Amino acid sequence: MNIGLVAHDAKKKLMQNFCIAYRGILSKHALFATGTTGRLIEEVTSLSIHKYLSGHLGGTQQLGAQIEHNEIDLVIFLRDPLTPKSHEPDVNNIVRICDAHNIPLATNLATAELLVKSLDRGDMEWREMYK
Repeated sequence: MNIGLVAHDAKKKLMQNFCIAYRGILSKHALFATGTTGRLIEEVTSLSIHKYLSGHLGGTQQLGAQIEHNEIDLVIFLRDPLTPKSHEPDVNNIVRICDAHNIPLATNLATAELLVKSLDRGDMEWREMYK
C-alpha cells in the first residue's frame, strides 16, 4: 500500500514519534511525504520515504495529484488546527481530495493509530479491489 505522510510544523515531532512506534508496520509499505516531514521521519526511523517538495512549496499539490490518480491508499495528515496557515487552501484541498476519491484519512493521532493497526490486520485490502 502507498501511504502519504504530512505534518504541520507543530506536529512534526508527533509524526516522528508515531513513525518510530509503528516502524514495523510502515516498513512494509511505500511511504510518500512532503519534504521536511519526510526528511525528519527518515532521520529517526531509517525508513525509505519518497519525498515531495516541502508542503508550502508544492508538496501538498504533488500528494494531491497522486491521490487523484489513485496512487495513494491512505493519508496520515497530522494537522495543527490551532495555528492558521498561509497555505490553508492547499491543506484543505488534501482533505477534499481524499473525500472525493474515497481515501482513508487521519488528521489526528488517534485516527492515525486506528488506520495503521487496521492496515496491519489486512482491513485495507479493499483498496486493491478498488483500484
